[in-house]
Amino acid sequence: MPHAIERELRALADPKRAAVSRRFFKTGPGEYGEGDRFLGIPVPAVRALVARHKDIALRELDTLLSSPWHEVRAFALLALVRAYEKGTSADKKRIYELYLKRTEYINNWDLVDTSAEHIVGAHLLARGRAPLARLARSPNVWERRIAVLATFHFIRRAEYDETLALAKRLLRDEHDLIHKAVGWMLREIGNRDGAVLERFLARHAAAMPRTMLRYAVERLPPARRAHFMKA
Repeated sequence: MPHAIERELRALADPKRAAVSRRFFKTGPGEYGEGDRFLGIPVPAVRALVARHKDIALRELDTLLSSPWHEVRAFALLALVRAYEKGTSADKKRIYELYLKRTEYINNWDLVDTSAEHIVGAHLLARGRAPLARLARSPNVWERRIAVLATFHFIRRAEYDETLALAKRLLRDEHDLIHKAVGWMLREIGNRDGAVLERFLARHAAAMPRTMLRYAVERLPPARRAHFMKA
């Protein structure tokens, strides 16, 4: 029998929106989201449900995270983010460990992007960063994206070294979603310190995939953007 939260989410289902989501999140054969199932619920509605259910046990969120429905997994991740932010040190450790044990279910870019920074990045801020290097070496594209997006937590605190190291490591990654993630994080560095971004680009622009480079230089002045795009 479905969990009570899943039943609430199913009650909000919109088949037409679900069909759009299946196309948008590339769920067809051979696509990165192959086989994912959608109920067709807008993110604000999922967030509103999270806000109404503030005391869900970790074991229940673990169950929800393994749901075949995308929005149910999104609910679980958003609830885990909230629980991490409000939890004790012991709670935070359990949530972080659960997150990394369940990456097979954090299997689309929106699920990664709304959670990795707030759980993995937050947990590693004052700890060793070795788990990020391990994730970046993973054959699983979502684990590699988790590594990159986790560093957004550091970038917001003017700590750029980990992002730059991962960007260099992932220059030859074959997946467009990693190119976009790395380029986005480099752009965020540039938004805060243009000199740091330009030093990285001076060394690596010629080797960067074009998508990664376009994302990275998007906010630079037109002349500087054109300069690096010619690399």
